[in-house]
Amino acid sequence: MRNGVRHFIFSSTAAVYGDPEMVPVGEDAPLHPLSPYGSSKLMSEIMLADTAAVHDFAYTALRYFNVAGCDLEGRTGQSTANATHLIKVACEAALGKRTSLSIFGTDYDTPDGIGVRDFIHVADLVEVHRLALGRLRAGGKSCVLNCGYGGGYSVRQVIDAVRRVSGRDFTVLEESRRAGDSAKVIALAEVVRRELGWTSHYDDLDTIVTHALSWEEHLERRNRAS
Repeated sequence: MRNGVRHFIFSSTAAVYGDPEMVPVGEDAPLHPLSPYGSSKLMSEIMLADTAAVHDFAYTALRYFNVAGCDLEGRTGQSTANATHLIKVACEAALGKRTSLSIFGTDYDTPDGIGVRDFIHVADLVEVHRLALGRLRAGGKSCVLNCGYGGGYSVRQVIDAVRRVSGRDFTVLEESRRAGDSAKVIALAEVVRRELGWTSHYDDLDTIVTHALSWEEHLERRNRAS
């Protein structure tokens, strides 16, 4: 095309599935996003597919599930103010940066009544990006890949992990369900492993929480010094 871009990695999201009919959810599942965010990502996937159909162009759309943790050397991590990602919020609550954390919905059809999500360590996700670009450069065709581990933890299990790792307690409020939240969203992660030869290395909730908490402690020290 005009600027010679032939390979494209797109950060998509599991939100394109909405409330999936089958769990774990595969890449070929019906797409029914429940939020503007999910809809915008789906529109981008459609535009990429249309572009690839008429140009010398190939893409990989990576459907992120719940990304957490931080750079393994502690150089970067999520620094967004007023973030809504569960593990970050729970770590902030453990460090006293928030007065409480809320669980939205306790009556789902899950083992403990709480919503279940598939979390992936950002370091494993970075490796997916590297392998996906290498595949495209080697002549691989366009594809869509789920980026998750294929297992899940409930919000309460995540909270318990943060309490365990941090050694600190914090206030947890139970509130009603939020519109658009799904009971259970877990990736069917076979295609990404097959297509990229990807192997996860940080598929452990306590490891993910440990790294996320370390990053929050780093931010706290940095903010004190500034």
